[in-house]
Amino acid sequence: MEAISFARGIPAPECLPVEELADCAQAALERDGATVLSYGSSAGYGPLRDWIAERHGVDPGRVLVTNGSLQGMVFLAERFAGERVLVEAPTYDRPLKILAAHGVETTPIAMDDEGLDLDALARGLESGRKPAFLYTIPTFQNPSGRTLSAERRRRLAEAARERELLVLEDDPYGLVRFDGEAPPTLFELEGGARVAYSSSFSKTIAPGLRVGYFVLPQALERELEALATSTYITPVLIGQATVFEFLRRGNFEPNLERVSALLRTRRDAMLEALERELPDARWSRPQGGYFVWLELPEGADAGALLSRSCPARTSAALRTRRGLRSASSPRTRSEKACADSQPSSGSR
Repeated sequence: MEAISFARGIPAPECLPVEELADCAQAALERDGATVLSYGSSAGYGPLRDWIAERHGVDPGRVLVTNGSLQGMVFLAERFAGERVLVEAPTYDRPLKILAAHGVETTPIAMDDEGLDLDALARGLESGRKPAFLYTIPTFQNPSGRTLSAERRRRLAEAARERELLVLEDDPYGLVRFDGEAPPTLFELEGGARVAYSSSFSKTIAPGLRVGYFVLPQALERELEALATSTYITPVLIGQATVFEFLRRGNFEPNLERVSALLRTRRDAMLEALERELPDARWSRPQGGYFVWLELPEGADAGALLSRSCPARTSAALRTRRGLRSASSPRTRSEKACADSQPSSGSR
């Protein structure tokens, strides 16, 4: 029996457009091989930067394409080393590790079913050192699956302007929508002066290509581009050129529809199973993305539940409000990735 991993959010193998990407990679090499096999701009493959810039309505000089969006988080952590950053509680564990490795103080801000608690954010802003930025995943959040409400998005955009707070909006899941209407991004609402935007093609095309990107204020883009130059001279241009060819051919939207349909089926199966098997628990009901957040009843032994799942060939990550754990706890919560059919680290 094939293992089913509930620990990370990655596309299942059948989500990956393998044949199309193979053809795109060959076409990219034939069309622009001398460029993509050489050193190039540390800001990324020019045609892809132009495509991203047009999509977000900005100058290409504000776009930094990185080896996965986590690489950009490393550059931000280096830029703001030793400073203070506000983060959602819970949030994606990899940025927390990256920030900690660079001596960044992280202050957790509570969430509820509507996403980030803005009253808690106000208290976080008023206590301690002025934060370098707020890190938020407002749409289909990792790991809770929650989406920040439209009203809170407007209020957060206003707060960013009024308080001169830099907000990093991490949005790798927003396009993977099953139901409902997409709310405007924070970047769109605020105008991009105080909100930086990051995303990735890992969840919408393929994670192995390692193509993420940032839309940044011009000065910050130049600083991070300099860090990219000193780190790897140039990113992996062949992967970026393959993504661009996939986009240029018009494959992106049809692929999104296909991936969303596959994941919708998995989301529905998971919610039906929870209703049937764990009626006393609580869980999020995401309209898209890769995550369902399960909260076990008071007094439940999550460690024992995880052990019982092992013979069924599953794997999972257990979390409490203090972070990732494998031991039991009365308030232990389980992070659940809706999509994958094999274990993975889930990097972006």
